[in-house]
Formats: sequence, structure tokens, C-alpha cells
Amino acid sequence: MAGRRAQMMEETRGKLLRAARAAFAARGYAGASMDELTAEAGLTRGALYHNFGDKRGLLQAVIDQIDAEMAARLRAVGERASHPWRGLLDEYRAYIEMAVEPEIQRILLLDGPAVLGDPSLWPSQNACLAETTRRIRTLVEDGAIPPVDAEAAARLLNGASLHAALWIAASKEPEATLGKALEAFRRLAEGLARP
Repeated sequence: MAGRRAQMMEETRGKLLRAARAAFAARGYAGASMDELTAEAGLTRGALYHNFGDKRGLLQAVIDQIDAEMAARLRAVGERASHPWRGLLDEYRAYIEMAVEPEIQRILLLDGPAVLGDPSLWPSQNACLAETTRRIRTLVEDGAIPPVDAEAAARLLNGASLHAALWIAASKEPEATLGKALEAFRRLAEGLARP
């Protein structure tokens, strides 16, 4: 009985997440009506409140889902690299490139900060910062890059890539801005590996 109830709750959450993600991507957070998205999911507003608290909580859950998918994609990019430092830089490059994907652009980079505040304070960003700090520390210890304060380097790389993505998403010409951002980021990041 308890297993069936948990399964039903998970199905309800999944339906709401799918409906919200589609609505936020198509109409934006402000344009997505709670009544419409719950109706699209075949559920009630009560189900939304019970599972996510409110529309803001639902946006946070959608962003968490997108963040997890992005992290998996970025890990795959990094794993293909011939060297750990190159892998880290390839991941950052891929993150910046994701800023032109419509769903990521609208939900994560435009609506997310407007509704949830500074993305550099989101738990996913803090987890990314901790992981990048660990990786840079290992690269320094292994002699793969010259000595540098790992946390400082991680904060600068994370900040530069996040702000590049936000700049691209808000740009009237995202593709042109992407090219400029990638070139500048490459020059900044590659400087860390020079003695």
C-alpha cells in the first residue's frame, strides 16, 4: 500500500514537472498560469501546492531537473577529453554554449534569476564550485597546471562562465554574443595553465 502511494506521488510530481517545464519554456514563468499547467497535467492546484508549495517552488524543481541534466551532459563532455585540465575547460565551454538552447535560456538563465535571485547562490552552483575547487586542487598537486589558489581559480572560472551564459541569454543576438564570450573565456581560462 505504501509503495503504491509513493509511486502515485512520484507520478503526480512527474506530471507537474513535465507540464511546468513545457509551459515555462513556451510562455515563460510569468506567462504560465498555474490553472493551465495543472489542467495540462490533468491535476488540481492542490496537487501543485502539496508537492511544490507554490509556483516558485515548482520553478525551483524544474530548474533542479534541468541543472541535473546539464551536469550529466557536462560530465560526458569532460570525460571525452585527453587531459583533465582540457576536460574542465571543455565542460565550461559546453556550459556557455548551452546558453543558446531555448529551454535553458528562458527557464534557467532568464526566468530563474528573475524569480529565484542570484544564480551564484543556488545550491547547484555551490556544488559545482566545490567540485571545480577539488579538481583544480588535484591538477595543481599533480603538476598539470602551475600553483594557484584552487578556490580562487574555481570562483573566477565559475563566475566568468555563469556571467557569460547570462549575457548570451539576455542578448538580442545570442549567437554573435556566444562567439565573443567563448573567445574571451578561452583566453582567460587558458592563462591559468601557463607558468
